[in-house]
Amino acid sequence: MTSSWSSFPIPIPTSNNPRLSPFTTPPLPDPHDHLLLHHDLSSQGMLPIFLNHQDFVEVTLEVEDHSVLVRSISPLPASSDPLDDSSLSITARIRNKFPWLRSASSRASTASSLDRDDTAAAPISARDARRLNAQLQRTRSRAQAALRGLRFISKTTNASDANELWQRVQSRFHSLAQAGLLARDDFAECIGMVDSKEFALRIFDALARRKGLRISKINMEELHEFWLKISDQSFDARLQIFFDMADSNEDGRITREEVQELILLSASANNLSKLKERAEEYASLIMEELDPENLGYIELWQLETLLLQRDTYMNYSRPLSTATSVGWSQNLSSFNPKYIIKSATTTFNSVIFQNWQRIWILFLWGSTMAALFTWKFLQYKNKAAFGIMGYCLPTAKGAAETLKLNMALILLPVCRNTLTWLRSTAARSVVPFDDNINFHKLIACFIAIGIAVHGGVHLACDFPRLANSSAEEFEVISSDFHNKKPSFKELLMSVEGVTGIAMVILMGISFTLATRRFRRNVVRLPWLFNRLAGFNAFWYSHHLLGFVYLLLLVHGTFLFLAHNWTQKTTWVYISFPLLLYLGERSLRACRSEYYSVEILKVSVLPGNVFSLVMLKPRGFKYISGQYIFLQCPSISQFEW
Repeated sequence: MTSSWSSFPIPIPTSNNPRLSPFTTPPLPDPHDHLLLHHDLSSQGMLPIFLNHQDFVEVTLEVEDHSVLVRSISPLPASSDPLDDSSLSITARIRNKFPWLRSASSRASTASSLDRDDTAAAPISARDARRLNAQLQRTRSRAQAALRGLRFISKTTNASDANELWQRVQSRFHSLAQAGLLARDDFAECIGMVDSKEFALRIFDALARRKGLRISKINMEELHEFWLKISDQSFDARLQIFFDMADSNEDGRITREEVQELILLSASANNLSKLKERAEEYASLIMEELDPENLGYIELWQLETLLLQRDTYMNYSRPLSTATSVGWSQNLSSFNPKYIIKSATTTFNSVIFQNWQRIWILFLWGSTMAALFTWKFLQYKNKAAFGIMGYCLPTAKGAAETLKLNMALILLPVCRNTLTWLRSTAARSVVPFDDNINFHKLIACFIAIGIAVHGGVHLACDFPRLANSSAEEFEVISSDFHNKKPSFKELLMSVEGVTGIAMVILMGISFTLATRRFRRNVVRLPWLFNRLAGFNAFWYSHHLLGFVYLLLLVHGTFLFLAHNWTQKTTWVYISFPLLLYLGERSLRACRSEYYSVEILKVSVLPGNVFSLVMLKPRGFKYISGQYIFLQCPSISQFEW
């Protein structure tokens, strides 16, 4: 292969004379000439008027057998024209006069950059010039070499028969999916990337973000769409996935931190421990090489350049030179405060944009709890009992008010038929119905906190202070206790005390067996107690909460300091959610009696999984996202 470096001036037309072609350039130098040549346009018989209306730039080219590489573009002194737009850089005027040198994206970025000040335009223009260089560098041989650098899923997708691969993925989908939906955590196993689960999860998130979705489960159709993109062997397709994986905040730019994270992820996927140790160093080197303007980010075309020239930029085995190490150290120490603020702002805006539905729901819920707590706290602070029990009383009552709200709300996320209907309405655009289980768990956590505050304050503060109060202090509230001061034991054995303790015990059992370790049978108990763990234990222990709601109604009716029925509001909170949930459970029971199925085929699959092929009952309709409960009476009349 022969190559040469040549430098010659190119005229930039500024005259409106139609006879002057904007593509007039001097002849290219001899490709075999290795000298730096300066072609004088005036020596070739150019008209003086041509010279008087042109700007000149010096273009340095490297000519190879199959490509021409632009090494640099720099201005040359030329006569000034008062009609010229001096605010435009030389590189910008080249792109304006030579539109064939620009891509659609670069033309758009150039048009938008004209309104910026000169200080901001200089590094951007330099970066645009390097973008032009990168486009001229991309040859077929280099793209093929770079494609080998994007082998992050080759083991999964490099099979001779694409249909055979997809059939394997389909088979794994059927064995892993629940209710026709594949969980995000099972995506790696489904596509055959068991050894690189974290990498596969990033691919999942990147493909979902490209569709504008924030999902934790996908159906078969969406999996097939993801698979088509993953199995696309082209360099551009894999480069786009790789870029989307790094660009987690979707701003079209990759920062040094994101480059470092991508290197760590690649090292983890390929078991490169040495690369992990020096990920930060290599990320800084990459940014120093690809971001000489020190803008703090790189774009897709620069990542493409990195991979096209990976033998130069990413030769991890070569020792770092002293100059490079010093430059890297300087790069680490020269953080730009403006860039840090801009990066933090961009990340914050991205988080808000991606999670605004969750944020406003949580804000509304939290504000409601705070308002109810404050209202009840102030109400009991003004009661006569405050003189005996102090701030313990309003604190316990405020926590009780939030408990009423949460005991009502926790039923709504598990009303599946109602949620399925709501997903088909306009409310789906503002309410994240697909996060129903996460919200259900979050409410349960706050119920546990409310129980600890309400019960703990009663047992440790309220009851002891009431039982130990003097006769004069007790006199002001004696009518609430039938003129008899109760002892601590009598308070515990009252209706309020017994129902409260019973609720705590039942909810403790239910909450414990609902935790992940017990629900998924992670805890290995002795064989005698093995049935106390697993999904069935979780399912049936949750039915204990039915008794909890009955006890809650009783507990909220027999109150020490409230006697008017308008002050006993527990039933107001839980009536509608409880009736809605009971209605859905009754509907499910009726459907189980009405629908019967015929099993056509049973297949035993690896991993203690079996496949059922059933005949759909007549008139049976379903919507994506619904759950199906199955019962085999020959095994058990109670298990679902």
